[in-house]
Amino acid sequence: MKKVLITNNLKVFEENKEKMDIIYSKDYTYLDVLIITRNKIHEGYRLLTHPLSGSVKPNETPFKSVIMTKKKNELHIKSLEIIEESIQTAEKFIKGKKIPLWTEKILEDFKLIDYCLIKSAIESMDQFF
Repeated sequence: MKKVLITNNLKVFEENKEKMDIIYSKDYTYLDVLIITRNKIHEGYRLLTHPLSGSVKPNETPFKSVIMTKKKNELHIKSLEIIEESIQTAEKFIKGKKIPLWTEKILEDFKLIDYCLIKSAIESMDQFF
């Protein structure tokens, strides 16, 4: 099963660039990652990780990573439902309160949180796939 990682986290990109296909840009916002994920679902990809994993709210962290796979050239309805709900949730949080101008130290902490979440997911997947 071929995995695709969508991320705006350089730490996640650097760690995984040799392991799977990656769609990465440091300029992507949290919401950009979710929208790109939705677009890939429309191309026949399905979610392997939940777009709102972890306990950090979309208006608290700028970093997000999502893993997908392409099964067939058909729309996976459950993935589409999850990503659409995730986009609505993220928009609600971001609209209510923008991401603060965090210090570099705090941004590094948020990168590490996202990295640890996706690393754990990858390790779990590797056991089953």
